[in-house]
Amino acid sequence: MTSYIENETDVEFDFPLQEIADQVILQILDTEECPYESQVNILITDNAGIREYNATYRDIDKETDVLSFPNIEYETPSDFTGLEDFEADYFDPDSGELILGDIILSVDRIKQQAKEYGHSEKREYAFLIAHSMLHLCGYDHMEEEEAKVMEAKQKEALEALGITRE
Repeated sequence: MTSYIENETDVEFDFPLQEIADQVILQILDTEECPYESQVNILITDNAGIREYNATYRDIDKETDVLSFPNIEYETPSDFTGLEDFEADYFDPDSGELILGDIILSVDRIKQQAKEYGHSEKREYAFLIAHSMLHLCGYDHMEEEEAKVMEAKQKEALEALGITRE
């Protein structure tokens, strides 16, 4: 598994961004039984930056905490069968890794929401990556039942890593 993190801010955290991201990504991929070595791109920006991405790519002119841009269109969440038939679309030609997609995080919202929810910034960062990884695996939360599934999977992943509300 390869993850690329680009931090376009000067904000620093008291935990290793790459290490935590990789732990969460691998946990989700293991739980979802992804049979491929995979690739995920993460961009860390601020509220102004994420608002711009949200406006440009989703026509929503407001800030948010995380944006997910899946590379794969799943008929069923985490159904990785048949992806080889679309090798040119879904796999990195150099590494052979499955390109799951991109995640954009707002450092401002990570800090704000950690305070609001009374847990660590590490937990908020890990939660947002878990949430976004589930989107990259085809899950959504538009319907109540879908939201329950995602919430349970997020909780399970973070508990397995020992990253809980403190």
